[in-house]
Amino acid sequence: MDSGTYVIGVDGGNTSTTAVVVDGSGTVVGVGDGGCTDIYGVASPPQALDELDRVVGTALRAAGLGPGQLRSGVFSLAGADWPEDHDYLRSHLGGCSFGFEALVVNDAMGGLRLGSPSWEGIAVICGTGNAVGARRRDGTCFHLGFWPDTVGAATLSQEALDAVLRAHLDLGPSTSLTGRALALYGAADPIELQHRFTGRDGLGRSELVRMSPVLLDEADRRDEVALRIVTAAGRAMGGQGRASAERIGLSVEGATAVLGGGLFQHPTGVLADAVMGELPGAVEHRTTLPPVIGAVMAALDQIGAESDPDELHRSLTAVTGSFRA
Repeated sequence: MDSGTYVIGVDGGNTSTTAVVVDGSGTVVGVGDGGCTDIYGVASPPQALDELDRVVGTALRAAGLGPGQLRSGVFSLAGADWPEDHDYLRSHLGGCSFGFEALVVNDAMGGLRLGSPSWEGIAVICGTGNAVGARRRDGTCFHLGFWPDTVGAATLSQEALDAVLRAHLDLGPSTSLTGRALALYGAADPIELQHRFTGRDGLGRSELVRMSPVLLDEADRRDEVALRIVTAAGRAMGGQGRASAERIGLSVEGATAVLGGGLFQHPTGVLADAVMGELPGAVEHRTTLPPVIGAVMAALDQIGAESDPDELHRSLTAVTGSFRA
């Protein structure tokens, strides 16, 4: 594929969104970054679409291209949950003057492509929230945006802070999380810490999620409370992955299980081990690459171009200076 052919991959979430334009050889030529593009995560869906347009426009301007010069694009988006969501998003993208019909997938599916050359397997993506699903190579997939057990940095951080407060009030066991949390937020005691988050002008989610790597640290050090929280989260996501595979008739035995997103960048194996314990016989592929690379690879698939995730990451890093999920 010649270098004059261009595609776009987009990974859109609740915390951030990234659009990457590459040429047919896999060289990154334009990047755009922005905020929430989840149609469920903003005050109204048009707000998410406006942000999506802004991020894509930034990437195209950086590449010196117009939308009609692109050959393909994959939009891996949080909020692409129900069939009507896909219709809504495709309808919007259909009016963007692209030179292709956009492929919209749930953000779990973009993450899956990172570790599965055939784009088949189970995806467990865990960042601010969790995106879990399964896909067969013929495109049949299953995912839920609203699992009965929500797992992610925000949920786990809140559970950790709740455990700290319980311990302080003699309502739960003591935990090494207490000292770590007080030091992290500069609070004198857990009551003050609770006030900082729940007062009228309390700290928001961006501050809350700072607790998630601390929780993973202490789970890795085998603090019983932290270990229980993280293990339960991993089991929940593993079960969701197993259920997704069963819904589409994909055997867990031998299936690729891609574990990605911010929480899996932490060096501990506690979370991943708990996930894989619910996926007997699956082949773990744990990745620290940003999920947008999966969307780019899927976009290159659309035009029959080969891609290598590590090479794409090196090219992305060369453009941005550094890039993490």
